[in-house]
Amino acid sequence: MLEQAKPVMTNPVHFLAFGFGAGLSPKAPGTMGTLVAVPLFLLLAYLPVYVYLALITAAFLVGIYLCGRTASDLGVHDHGGIVWDEFVGYWITMILVPVTWYWVLAGFVLFRVFDILKPFPIGWLDKKVGGGLGIMIDDVLAGVYALICLQVLVYLV
Repeated sequence: MLEQAKPVMTNPVHFLAFGFGAGLSPKAPGTMGTLVAVPLFLLLAYLPVYVYLALITAAFLVGIYLCGRTASDLGVHDHGGIVWDEFVGYWITMILVPVTWYWVLAGFVLFRVFDILKPFPIGWLDKKVGGGLGIMIDDVLAGVYALICLQVLVYLV
């Protein structure tokens, strides 16, 4: 991973796709990317919901380019260090969730579980859809699954 650090840290597209360097972590880069998404969420959480949703949409669309371009440049589809998709997936998870430490943690755990386990159709899409969209789509769906579970928990509590 060290040989990739310089190009990742100096190329703005790769730098963003690698989550400001979080994806360079030698262990659990997806988890590290999600950890970096948490403070960014805390900055976005108090925006009006329509602005938050617009930013997530923009991040998703930009992410298709960032992830696709980086994967192409590295010659590896869905390279483990590409974590922009984790950012977007976590931010989807946290839509309209109360901003407290325990809901932030619950969202983190739920998103990671769905992102790792990839229940149908997440795993299927992950294998069938290529390019930047393919990199982004599994994390978007993992975020949607986690969002649904989290909203049920918020409602029950």
